[in-house]
Amino acid sequence: MTTSAHGIDDSVQAELNRLRESIDNIDAALVHMLAERFKCTQQVGVLKAEHRLPPADPAREARQIARLRQLAESARLDPAFAEKLLNFIIAEVIRHHERLADKPLTSGGDQEAGTSADR
Repeated sequence: MTTSAHGIDDSVQAELNRLRESIDNIDAALVHMLAERFKCTQQVGVLKAEHRLPPADPAREARQIARLRQLAESARLDPAFAEKLLNFIIAEVIRHHERLADKPLTSGGDQEAGTSADR
């Protein structure tokens, strides 16, 4: 049995490295999926602003939370954690939608161009 300079068995260190590489890949996928989700919700926000719909939709949010809690249970993930995560995401989406609703419409009815954070 050989050990690394940190006193960790080499086979244990190799397993840690393998697992951490998987975690890093999953984190990257999560970031990309969130970016795609926000691209879609940005389009929803523009549509809501153009049609003067409210930025928040509490009934939809409640359905989404219930749905996500069920998905979490099926995936053996803590449903309370999944709900907290979705609530955080929803709050950010609503903030973006409120910002879009406050922007003046251009003559063509389209929202003025926003920052890259709005997209």
